[in-house]
Amino acid sequence: MTSTTATTPSVLASLRHLIPRRPLTFDEALRVAEQQAIRMAALVADERGILEHHITGLPRITVAYDELPVSGMSHWNGEHWVITIAKGDPVTRQRFTILHEYKHIIDHGRTHDLYTGDRFRSGEQQAEKAADYFAGCALVGKRELKAAWVSGIQKIADLASHFGVSEPAIQARLAQTRLNVAVDREPTPRCARPTTTAVGSGQRFRAIYTTRRA
Repeated sequence: MTSTTATTPSVLASLRHLIPRRPLTFDEALRVAEQQAIRMAALVADERGILEHHITGLPRITVAYDELPVSGMSHWNGEHWVITIAKGDPVTRQRFTILHEYKHIIDHGRTHDLYTGDRFRSGEQQAEKAADYFAGCALVGKRELKAAWVSGIQKIADLASHFGVSEPAIQARLAQTRLNVAVDREPTPRCARPTTTAVGSGQRFRAIYTTRRA
């Protein structure tokens, strides 16, 4: 029998494969980050989402906890990748940081194509923003967030508890997906315009609709 492990790409290789072989705009880099997050969730998550053991169970990945001046860092020690997390941070923040650092590992060797910098952010700042975006998308998928929202879970605290993330992470995902922006599903008339009517008939009007109330 032929073993599949020799031909099946690793999770890391699968996610890196989604990066185009050319320089990207930052918007394109964010779209790649979201695609990677969706694929990662499909590959490793269970009904509770992506947890620490899903990351530590990957080949050549170690997660350590230490006193740090920042939330996390990652490096290659010559044998495997080490993600170090601030042990004093809340569990929800630690979970987010692990995914943030894993995105840096995915990007290793391709940052020059992904984050070229612009007049708003340096390449390094773009890399940090993309890592946050990846972590948010991986932990709070757009489809899953919409399903929770439609089911009636709409308070920040309730959504944070539902997904096992911090309230700021939920607020960021709501802003990114625009689920918290009120839009009229059935527009109401804003004003009216006269229509052509036959001589002797009463004047008729057609309503002009707007999609949002000012």
